[in-house]
Amino acid sequence: MEDNFFDRVYEVARLIPPGRVTSYGAIASYLGTKGSSRMVGYAMQACGRVQPPVPAHRVVNRQGLLTAKFHFGGDRMEQMLESEGVKVIDDQVQNFKTVFWDPEIELAL
Repeated sequence: MEDNFFDRVYEVARLIPPGRVTSYGAIASYLGTKGSSRMVGYAMQACGRVQPPVPAHRVVNRQGLLTAKFHFGGDRMEQMLESEGVKVIDDQVQNFKTVFWDPEIELAL
C-alpha cells in the first residue's frame, strides 16, 4: 500500500511544471487522502533514486516554506527553484499564490 501511495504521489509531483510549486497537502487532497500530507512528505523524502526523477524541490509546505531544504543539503532546493524562476527569500517562496500549482484545479482542465 505504501509503495502504491508513494507512486501516486510521484505521478502527481512529476506533473508540476517548472517555475511552479505545490504543497504536500494539495497533493494529498488531490489523491483523496486529505489528512496524509505528512505521508506525501515522506514520499518526497524517499524519492532520491526514483526513476524517472521526481521534482521534489517543487513541493513546499502550505505557507510556501522550504521545510524540506535540509534533505537537499545547503541551499540546493532554493537554487533549484530559483533556476526555474521561483523567487525565494529566507526559505519562503515569494508570490506564493501566483506560482502555486493546485493539482485539483490544474489537472481537472
